Amino acid sequence: MNTLSLATTATSEVVALPGILDPFNLIGWFGTFAFIGLLLVIFIESGVLFPVLPGDSLLFVAGMLAAGKAGEHAAQVDKAHFNIWLLLIGIPIAAILGGQVGYWIGRFIGVEMFKPDARFLKQRYLDEAHEFFEKRGPVTIFLARFVPIVRTLAPIVAGSARMPFAKFTAYNVVGAIVWGCGITLLGYWLGQFETIQKLIEPIFIAIVLVSVLPIVFEWWRRRRNATAAS
Repeated sequence: MNTLSLATTATSEVVALPGILDPFNLIGWFGTFAFIGLLLVIFIESGVLFPVLPGDSLLFVAGMLAAGKAGEHAAQVDKAHFNIWLLLIGIPIAAILGGQVGYWIGRFIGVEMFKPDARFLKQRYLDEAHEFFEKRGPVTIFLARFVPIVRTLAPIVAGSARMPFAKFTAYNVVGAIVWGCGITLLGYWLGQFETIQKLIEPIFIAIVLVSVLPIVFEWWRRRRNATAAS
């Protein structure tokens, strides 16, 4: 997948989750405006050219906080008050809108963003994207939602490759709902267990590792194919 090729140039989160990549830090910074800040982060990460944000772990933590479980981070996020139903409505909407904006960014200026000699957004990626979407269909947009960096770049690439807007919208909506509600509910349910609260840092790392597995697999597949061709 072309967007996975782009994603191999960076990682979405680091193991230590410092600063802006730590969901507790991020929520704490927003203070009483935590809900609005959360939706803004999800909107931006869903297609507005800022892929390095803690999307998955942020949703998990939001679900935990909605369940009233913050563990040792309680003082850090004491001003954040989340309602699970508002999260389940607001997060998918923010994710959908972010994806739609990303699509139109790609549609109107995406072609100019991809250059033959560019370091990251190479013209051949756009050509591959068009071929990939033609072959495998818009289900790619749904699957990309679960991969950091790729979920930001996929809508832009889809717009640049002229994927039909109706098809993109359908899969963008489904992906946003399943991703946004699924991970939030996972945090809401698991966060009620004291063991989970104590192991929150390793869980964040596990989320990151699982999320980037498709990137690693694609890199390995391309390297294997290149070796076989040579």
